[in-house]
Amino acid sequence: MADAKTKKGGKGWIGGLLLSTLVAVGTGGMLGVYLLSTVEKAVDRKVRDEQSKVVPVMNYAGDLSLRSVGSVVTNLAEPAESWVRIESSVVLKGVVPNADVTLAEIRADLLAYLRTVSMAQVEGASGLQHLREDLNERAVLRSKGAIRELIVESLVVQ
Repeated sequence: MADAKTKKGGKGWIGGLLLSTLVAVGTGGMLGVYLLSTVEKAVDRKVRDEQSKVVPVMNYAGDLSLRSVGSVVTNLAEPAESWVRIESSVVLKGVVPNADVTLAEIRADLLAYLRTVSMAQVEGASGLQHLREDLNERAVLRSKGAIRELIVESLVVQ
């Protein structure tokens, strides 16, 4: 009799173990399907977002060339013992006749303008931005529109 109860209890235990295994496999499978669909949706959303992004328009496209103006070293207007060294390049539109002459004129303009600037005018980010805009405007005017932009590569003030 004890033997029959042991077999019945063993069969019940094995049946319970088999049932819990099936539940675990089913739950794991359902979780896997859910996670797979979630990842697929996230990837699809990311691909859609990347495709819908606006393609940035290039500022420098077409027949443009970059020429170095060279370095200009001069003293500032105030204080008199301070010196400035600027290295810059220009973006030229198309083929510019007498480009070397234009670059020499721009270099002379940079020298003349920097001699009128004080140390307070070039301090900080806004001062540098104003200096860049002023130099850019002077270069465009000097070249009669042949220069698209003057790029300040380095600026050292001592």
